[in-house]
Amino acid sequence: MAPSPRFVAVLAVGAGVASAGLTLAGGHAELRAVGHPRNVAVALLIGWSFVGAGLVAWRRRPDSRFGPLLCAVGFAWFGSALITANSPVLFSIGLLVAPWWLAVFLHSLLAFPTGVLADRWRRAVVAMFYLDVTVVQAAWVFLSPSPGLAGCEGCPDNVLLVADHPHLAEGLLVVEQPVLGSLAIAGALILLGRQWRRASGPQRRALAPTVVSGSLCLLVLAVTLFAEPFSYEVGQAVGWVGAFAFAAVPVVFLAGLLRQRLDQSSVGHLVAELSSLPGARPLDEVLRRSLKDPSLRVAYWSADDDRYVDEYGGPFALPAPDWDVAVTLVERDGKRIAALVHDASLAEDPALVAGIGAAIGLALENDGLHAEVRAQVEELRASRLRLVEAGDRERRRLERNLHDGAQQRLLALGLLLGRAERSAGDDSKVRGLVGMARTELARCLVELRELALGIHPAVLTDHGLAVAVQGAAARAPLPVQLTVDLPRRLPLPVEVAAYYLICEALANTVKHAHAHRVRVDVREELDGVHVEVGDDGVGGATASGGSGLHGLSDRIAALDGTLLMTSPRGEGTCVQAVIPCG
Repeated sequence: MAPSPRFVAVLAVGAGVASAGLTLAGGHAELRAVGHPRNVAVALLIGWSFVGAGLVAWRRRPDSRFGPLLCAVGFAWFGSALITANSPVLFSIGLLVAPWWLAVFLHSLLAFPTGVLADRWRRAVVAMFYLDVTVVQAAWVFLSPSPGLAGCEGCPDNVLLVADHPHLAEGLLVVEQPVLGSLAIAGALILLGRQWRRASGPQRRALAPTVVSGSLCLLVLAVTLFAEPFSYEVGQAVGWVGAFAFAAVPVVFLAGLLRQRLDQSSVGHLVAELSSLPGARPLDEVLRRSLKDPSLRVAYWSADDDRYVDEYGGPFALPAPDWDVAVTLVERDGKRIAALVHDASLAEDPALVAGIGAAIGLALENDGLHAEVRAQVEELRASRLRLVEAGDRERRRLERNLHDGAQQRLLALGLLLGRAERSAGDDSKVRGLVGMARTELARCLVELRELALGIHPAVLTDHGLAVAVQGAAARAPLPVQLTVDLPRRLPLPVEVAAYYLICEALANTVKHAHAHRVRVDVREELDGVHVEVGDDGVGGATASGGSGLHGLSDRIAALDGTLLMTSPRGEGTCVQAVIPCG
């Protein structure tokens, strides 16, 4: 059963206090300088920083081994303080464990950020360094009397001494530090460089703080290992530089954790940005920008096809997760929605990935609702357009029936009345009655033609909007300034809507505007046909009531057009419409 983080924290406080007490109480010459209160404070800061950073990482990523490794570095650092003890037993144990923190630190550095050594080369380098600080270090301790150690005059006796062979011990020291230690450090630096070179942009941002500070520590350590066997003073001086670099490692690691927390706070901004997207789904672009991962892609789950598809509906095969790529499945209410294919570094922060998945799920669900609404609106628009087209067809049918049926029969009746009038001879009474009948018949034909024209002008179907508008302008009882610029025939629904708009606007001008002249402008532009009818009348008109424009606005809206009327009092009325031509 793993110890709780609270227990580890209490244990770290105790270990730090104990190591500080041993160092301050130690009186042998080896560590008098180290026993200065200022140096003890620095040592406590280093040890507690590693344990604190490890606890934070442990809490944020319980499944990762990196947090416990950082805690182990801090405890091994406190354990090295045993070398300052006045007790021979504690001093001798300190000689054995003093360099262990180096091995654990190297281990944690090569295992960042998962806490697992990813390949055999990393495992080999770490094993070499553990061999150096345990087996070779133990052999050196067993052969070295404490008075023979450099700078250790007055140190307690080495109770672990097996055989007094100082020259052999010195040879082992040369093998341990410049050879094995330097080889392990060089291997670690090479592996870190290769990891940096192969890393993607997001991985480099995650690796940078720890790798840079850790590599600096390793370089200083390598210089120390070479210098100390030959110049104790130089080795100690360089060692202090390494101590300060070493102290910076947990600080930069905590800074990296803070950056990830700030990344998590960006999920809220991501949700806001996704909620403001237009109808299309450019999720890939938004996520790449928000997460600074140019390789990120979104695969959408298609329940109908039982597979993932890309944003264009093509098949999308999910890659196998590896060192560079990770796959996060997005589900909502137990249903599969999508999958994120992203840089593996993002997977190191499960809370961030979970927040992204929730935002994506919400965005996709919201997008689905928008799609349903858009489909309903499109169906409503199509239904309204079908009603308009059905009405137009019925108008044309009525116009044909009137023209080909009732109108032709009335014309035939007029011919019969003409024959009857001629056959009446000198009977003035009969001739008068027939003449009156022919007059009423002529009026009926005029009214019938006007009715047919109002239902649907045949000239519009046969000759187009330009000719039909010219006829409407010619029939108007006031001057009309007409401008028509239509290089082609327009779709019939567009021509019908524009024609009825012009006729209704002209009728309103005649009835209500008290105008002296009216202007009609019809032209085709890139966005559709523009219709404008303006007069110099009294103004103050509205589109509501019995003007007829209200119903026309529905017809124009069914064609995705727009209708606008401006009518300030005393300044005339202007009706403008734009109808897309398709």
